[in-house]
Amino acid sequence: MKAEPATPAPPPRLTAAALRRARQQLDAWFAQREWTPLRFQREVWRRTLAGESGLLHTPTGSGKTLAVAGASLVEALARAEAAPKTKRRLRAAEAHPLRLLWITPLRALAADTTRALREPAEALGLDWRVGQRTGDASARDRRLAREGGLDALVTTPESLALLLSYPDTPERLRALDMVVVDEWHELLGNKRGVLLQLNLARLRALRPGLRIWGLSATLGNLEQAREVLLPHRPDAALVGGTRARTVAVETLRPEGSERFPWAGHLGLGQLSRVLQRLLAVRSSLLFTNTRAQAELWHQALSAVWPEDPATLALHHGSLDPSLRSAAEQGLREGTVRCVVATSSLDLGVDFPAVDQVLQLGSPKGVARLLQRAGRARHRPGESGAIPCIPTHALELVEFAAARHAIRSGRVEARLPPRRSLDVLAQHCVSCALAGGFDPDQLLDEVRGTHAFAGLDDTTWQAVLDFIVQGGRALAHYPDFHKVVRGDDGRYVVEERRVATLHRLSIGTITSDGSVTVRMLRGGRLGAVEEQFVGRLRRGDRFQFTGRLLELVRLEDMTAYVRLARGGEGAVPTWRGGRMPLSSQLADEVELLLGEPDSSPEMQALAPLLALQERLSALPGPRRLLVEHVVLRGRLHLFVYPFGGRQVNEGLAALFALRWGRMQRNSFAFSANDYGLVLSPAQAVPVDGSLLRAMFSADGLEADLREALNLGELARRRFREIARVSGLLMPSLPGRQLRSLRQLQASSGLLFDVLSRHDPGHLLLAQAEREVLEGELELDRLEQVLRDRGARDLVLATPPGLTPLSFPLWAEGQRGQLSTEDWRTRVRRAAEQLERRHGR
Repeated sequence: MKAEPATPAPPPRLTAAALRRARQQLDAWFAQREWTPLRFQREVWRRTLAGESGLLHTPTGSGKTLAVAGASLVEALARAEAAPKTKRRLRAAEAHPLRLLWITPLRALAADTTRALREPAEALGLDWRVGQRTGDASARDRRLAREGGLDALVTTPESLALLLSYPDTPERLRALDMVVVDEWHELLGNKRGVLLQLNLARLRALRPGLRIWGLSATLGNLEQAREVLLPHRPDAALVGGTRARTVAVETLRPEGSERFPWAGHLGLGQLSRVLQRLLAVRSSLLFTNTRAQAELWHQALSAVWPEDPATLALHHGSLDPSLRSAAEQGLREGTVRCVVATSSLDLGVDFPAVDQVLQLGSPKGVARLLQRAGRARHRPGESGAIPCIPTHALELVEFAAARHAIRSGRVEARLPPRRSLDVLAQHCVSCALAGGFDPDQLLDEVRGTHAFAGLDDTTWQAVLDFIVQGGRALAHYPDFHKVVRGDDGRYVVEERRVATLHRLSIGTITSDGSVTVRMLRGGRLGAVEEQFVGRLRRGDRFQFTGRLLELVRLEDMTAYVRLARGGEGAVPTWRGGRMPLSSQLADEVELLLGEPDSSPEMQALAPLLALQERLSALPGPRRLLVEHVVLRGRLHLFVYPFGGRQVNEGLAALFALRWGRMQRNSFAFSANDYGLVLSPAQAVPVDGSLLRAMFSADGLEADLREALNLGELARRRFREIARVSGLLMPSLPGRQLRSLRQLQASSGLLFDVLSRHDPGHLLLAQAEREVLEGELELDRLEQVLRDRGARDLVLATPPGLTPLSFPLWAEGQRGQLSTEDWRTRVRRAAEQLERRHGR
């Protein structure tokens, strides 16, 4: 990829003396607040004022917003000194040309950042207009963002892509000095980051010498993060902020005489301890890993909450923005004592008044735990602490492992996607909308990104053919003809309908099959999945937004509800709710199980580990534990690779295929983060040679294709790709939304047509690649196969289920037909085991 000239262009028309005086004003404002600029803040100001770009990495709450905004404020002060009178006579758009573009991954974070930028500007006496352009922005802010009149604009990657799809945007950006990408680590590893890479390349083409700064907190691959953000500046600054805050990981453990479940619980047995912790301080955040768990815990806390119910709030991504905003405002103002939240509040929304953060259940990742711990006492220099609430026994070791990783400074990396051609196709249509593009010029621009640095001419031509006619098999269908190549060779959009539909679908976030929940007499509450609502009948009750609701009717993808009095209701579940254990934390867990330390968690777990060792053996980083267990006459083979749920699920299917080839049989299998279980229909002998053959890395990809029906997995993945690329267009405003079944039918038909008539279509290949690399983590799976296959094999034959095998057995019971719910069956089985082993 081509690098731009190494010498950055200095900001225009601002003298050193004017900048020095403006910097003194900023220092004076800091002094008024009894603050002292930190070393990294001064370094970022110096580098930015010299025209440099870079990546700032510093813990949450250490002052990174002012570090990058400070340079823009200094320049604004210097400009105000140079032309104070002339500015008053100019139109708003001329007096306030856009100088700073601030990109954030969350709409809630956008509102918070807007406030954080306005405060110092007003205190410094600047006539500085700061607005936001997100899905939640006011009509005034949207108008100012489009027409001009803002000095600083806070927006999201999707809104930036929408802005750049208009032909007049280059004129609106004629004075743009700097772009800031906040929480870059949250965008780095997904398609939203790819879309942003393409739009940053567009901005660099429009504004050569543009300064770009990224902000990142917890991240394990900082140098790569800088390269992805700034591929044109391989020597860009990598500025370290303050030392990572000391984060104390404390676990709320049951008393010694108290039974602690082995698996399958929500942690509600800890309710009294959690309530005691919440009432001991002024304000708290209680983080859960899933929206269903947040709803259940909010419901449980509401039943025992001794104060005004309005002081207990709920926050997750399926709630209406107005409800989320009310919870955030309550935290800021101190009117809310506790918010039960999911990852919707993980990022850098500033709540300096929050006294403590609690983590319910394993965080499944070191970076996630650090990020959440940073939400409490969000002030520079403050240490952090996070009480953790295990929901079952083995989560104790995950908390101990997280503490060990934090102390060792080991944090997960976020790996950037490559060659997301659906995103590239969407970007090309946006460029065609924005006045058209020359294919050779746009190719050079696209190759300047990390995601498409190696894009070959053949694939590029396939992308161009796709946006013009949808590909060879769809060439005769006008609905897929979006872009026209003019006589001058430029690609443009001519039809207004295409422009409208494309702008409605810009972005990479897909939410198929969601149903709006609305009060029969009142406002919107949020959205739940269509599959959940589809099982309800009129009059059925369900728990949502912390309220018990009754379904009145379902029409036009909207569920009309009213408040229900008394009784119970089902809690919605959302797909993709369960987080897999990160490979980083999985390695730490395996290490601790093999060599327990003296931490309180491992001491509390000691009796359970002693039982595991007595019945079977303990796993460890140099040995592979396999348990051969016969239950009710049926063999179950438990294997513990510690690969994380996604890898272990792939291994389970792979092993079933390979075992079936050697000995014809039928298999049931399931997996969790620690291991997998295979249950053959016919009992067969198991020995070391069989297990070694199953762990072979030879022919891995071909075997996975056969074992997992890769075509069906690719069909499911194709629906998302078709939405992002524009093959599946959204409904026009005022038209009825399409249901999940209709979307599945449409995408399935397209998949079949392309598979039959255009098997080399670029999006089919991408769907298959994303399944292998994303869902199955092919590289990680191969690494686990080679590493575990080379270890010492421990083949144990315990008389029954062990503490490690019980959660896997419980996982396998989910799909079995029974008149009892899963939790009841698991609880009864756990109690029987505990009585048998004297626990």
